[in-house]
Amino acid sequence: MKVEARIFEIVTIFAFFIAIVYAVMTGLMTRDGVEPIGTVALILTGGLALLAGSYFRFIARRIEQRPEDHDDAEVSDGAGELGFFSPGSYWPVAVAAAAALAGIALAYFAVWLLVIATVLLLITIGGLVFEYHRGRGEAGPAAD
Repeated sequence: MKVEARIFEIVTIFAFFIAIVYAVMTGLMTRDGVEPIGTVALILTGGLALLAGSYFRFIARRIEQRPEDHDDAEVSDGAGELGFFSPGSYWPVAVAAAAALAGIALAYFAVWLLVIATVLLLITIGGLVFEYHRGRGEAGPAAD
């Protein structure tokens, strides 16, 4: 996780630096002064990268180091089981379709369609999350 945290920290520093440069340059080179939209967009980009980088740095302290975190690691160090991934799940396709419907509803500002898309999105996300949930005391395929 340290590698990911470092990448997001670099993006954070870059976005904040470019926001300052952009604000100064637009302030000096235009008659209208500092251009607010681009400056705010760059500051928000830096803020979002800072948020993700802080999360990764926080998680990196709580878990054991992965092979990716070692400079002298070999490819074979990362071999083995990574987890359980459903081979034939259609829920990701349904989530994508519901998200696309929500995007279309936002593009056309159809509030009624946005409500339907939000309900469909919640149902499909629930289906994806609980796909292998069988109730109390029963193990799913990951425990087999």
